[in-house]
Amino acid sequence: MAESGVVLPPYAQVADLVIGAPAIVDARIRSATRIKGPEAANVPAGHLRFYVEADVLALIRADAAMATRVGYVVDVPLDARGRAPKLAKRRVLLFARPVAGQATMIQLTTRDAQRDWSADLDALVRRIARDVIAPDAPPAITGLGNAFHVQGSLPGEGETQVFVQTATGAPISLSILRRPGEQRRWAVALGEIVDDAAAAPQRDTLLWYRLACGLPRALPATSIADEDPANVAAAREDYRFVLEQLGPCKR
Repeated sequence: MAESGVVLPPYAQVADLVIGAPAIVDARIRSATRIKGPEAANVPAGHLRFYVEADVLALIRADAAMATRVGYVVDVPLDARGRAPKLAKRRVLLFARPVAGQATMIQLTTRDAQRDWSADLDALVRRIARDVIAPDAPPAITGLGNAFHVQGSLPGEGETQVFVQTATGAPISLSILRRPGEQRRWAVALGEIVDDAAAAPQRDTLLWYRLACGLPRALPATSIADEDPANVAAAREDYRFVLEQLGPCKR
């Protein structure tokens, strides 16, 4: 929970906004003019459309310089009393893209890409933005490669490995270890070799987000070449265990 009782959006929702926005702006709204008529024909129910001008306080992320004052269009929900919200002087975080040929205009990347500013949200956005551009940032997941389960020498002992396909081709693999009398453990490795240092990712990190939001909901048949039904069943069960441990991707 953020300061003043304001609840932070789920990590995955913020990560979606950060990754999808070429420009992230900390701004204060100077003026807001309601848009009516045909230009507001597709506004969602319970929302109003405004043309907003805002003063740029800081650029959190940008591919190029930006004007000190920007204009944009935004759809905002009515307040609890069903009235138009007061936007003037509100401090906001904007997730946007530049408008070609219009240096003072930006376009919000999604309908909810204007967010009320808070110190906690600002810190989370900056952390995700740093993680995304880090040299060792985990890439987006595009699918699953081969998966197999190998039984150990003792009853109930075994290991499953699942190879993950990524947008950059960088290797990611999951390993799930079973030992008699012990809780099942799993780890993720970012590299060709799985070593003893590999571990499960911490929740609400970029690696957790890539896995929780990018992994398929089931192990596809094309990933399993093993003909032993027991090994196939164990691999599927271990993969479900990983998904359960990651938890839902709340967007």
